[in-house]
Amino acid sequence: MGVPFDELRAQVKDFIDNEVIPAEDEMDAGGPAGTAVLNRLRAEAKKREIWALGHPASIGGGGRSFMETALLNEFIGRSYYGQKAVGTWSMQDSLMLNENASPDQREKWLKPLVAAEIRSSVGLTEPDVAGSDPTLIASTAVLDGDEWVINAHKWFTSGANIAAFTTIFAVTDPDADRHHRVSAIIVPTDSPGYEVVRVVPTLGATQTIMGDHCEIRLTNVRVPYTNLLGERGNGFIIGQRRLGPGRIFHAMRWLGQMERAFELMVDRANFRYTHGSLLIEKGEIQGFIAESAMDIFYHRAAVIAAAEAIDSGSRARLEIGMIKVRGAKYLHDVIDRAVQVHGALGVTPDTPLDAMYRRARYARIYDGPDEVHRYTLARLIGKDQTRVPWALPKP
Repeated sequence: MGVPFDELRAQVKDFIDNEVIPAEDEMDAGGPAGTAVLNRLRAEAKKREIWALGHPASIGGGGRSFMETALLNEFIGRSYYGQKAVGTWSMQDSLMLNENASPDQREKWLKPLVAAEIRSSVGLTEPDVAGSDPTLIASTAVLDGDEWVINAHKWFTSGANIAAFTTIFAVTDPDADRHHRVSAIIVPTDSPGYEVVRVVPTLGATQTIMGDHCEIRLTNVRVPYTNLLGERGNGFIIGQRRLGPGRIFHAMRWLGQMERAFELMVDRANFRYTHGSLLIEKGEIQGFIAESAMDIFYHRAAVIAAAEAIDSGSRARLEIGMIKVRGAKYLHDVIDRAVQVHGALGVTPDTPLDAMYRRARYARIYDGPDEVHRYTLARLIGKDQTRVPWALPKP
């Protein structure tokens, strides 16, 4: 039967709070010492059997449902390093490979990826075209005999500087319709012509042991035809199916970030004395706490609803879009209030809030900016109001 789920959640929270969070400063420092700490945590997670819990059991994971994965990520997300420490960081790419990879690709790339023996990266976004519209991809892959010749310029290829391979999305069929021009091709990062141009600083911060946001260039890179992932011309579909689960995984982890910031805020309010009373006794601060509690409650309920929809067999496009947009706002607002309650201390690295705040700003952009999600939501619902998640099933 395995460990009861409530007990498993408690084990994960204990590991994050008592093992991962105390080691954050060492990992923040980077370098070989930081990597050694992360590797120690990974080994301990595997020993405790809390590794890759949301990955399908058929590929070496724990086989937990989306609902269970959501509830586990509520704790995993408390630390920026949580997903690395317990193996959930690879879930998007693992699901993509599990669905599309050939037997040889599964053996060479998928199995070691789930075990964290290698790192993956994905080349979707390009600096010269709108990243929110993958039909505009300009990178090309031309078939020459039994090899693809790839020329590409990508950026925000996260982890490329430490990855074993990058899944490059490139135009293979320029005359096809806009949704079938692109294919996904696995490119080993040690291929001749593959260059990491630079690590792209984001809001002044990089995290080398996690893998940085990279700008890469591929110049006449040759890989075998068999490195094609899935069917030729199916890159748009593969990319969208990869991004969908990623959005809900982000929203799951945001719960942990919000809850940690909330705890820091309440603790500070109960400790800090000024102008004749504790902060907790002042109306403004009480408002911050109440608003934050409500934001967390609403986001948690929405994430659970989205997970339920996925577990029932739905693609949950509307639910995922909603939690991605509104969850990003809740994340920012809760952390912002926590920073305010800490005053000057909140904008220093003496608490985790300054880093949490910077990362929260990314949330409105990555895996699709808010504006695109709102447009998509309005377009889909405008065509058919019965698509809203609360609508009764059609007779």
